[in-house]
Amino acid sequence: MKNLRTIINNRIDKLDERWRALPWKKQHRYMLLLFAGYALLSVIVIVKVCYDVGKPNEGMNIEHIENPVIKQKKSSVPSQDSISKILKNKMYER
Repeated sequence: MKNLRTIINNRIDKLDERWRALPWKKQHRYMLLLFAGYALLSVIVIVKVCYDVGKPNEGMNIEHIENPVIKQKKSSVPSQDSISKILKNKMYER
């Protein structure tokens, strides 16, 4: 575990050194490009949410959650659940 941590720390240090070795203008350009990409992605998500909210909805179908175990018991197929196959040890029974 310590070996993995040292590898990660060394890699981060090398990347930091490479970043600091870049000229200031290039760093600035990269940061602007990353911010522009982030802003574009944010705008796309906001537009998509507004589009979905503005759409006339046909109503949401809300139902109770049904227990899948009960559904299995109703069918004639035997259940494949391993919990139902656990046998009790007679020593532990009352």
